[in-house]
Amino acid sequence: MDLILHERQEGCLCAQHCLNALLQGSYFTPVDLASLGQRMDDEERMRMAECGEESDEYQKFIKQPSGNMDDSGFFSVQVISSALEVWGLELVPYSSSDPKAIQAREGPE
Repeated sequence: MDLILHERQEGCLCAQHCLNALLQGSYFTPVDLASLGQRMDDEERMRMAECGEESDEYQKFIKQPSGNMDDSGFFSVQVISSALEVWGLELVPYSSSDPKAIQAREGPE
């Protein structure tokens, strides 16, 4: 690799810049990540509706703003994880008991 990709920070698009730096290419745009966030919002709405659209829980839920994205460029860790899955990559929490996380915490052998 001759050059390392670095995107200049724009607004609150940290997730986009982080993903593109990790993947070393301009693979994700704000629109791409917003589409993933919207898909997650739609799935969450469908799951909540299973308890009944007239339920207090559902009515309270649909009045809340998205937890997956906002107009400032914020994207949740779930959106980041979903974006990585497009590339066959998995986001493993550092504190997880997953063997991959344990190995990362212990460092190279």
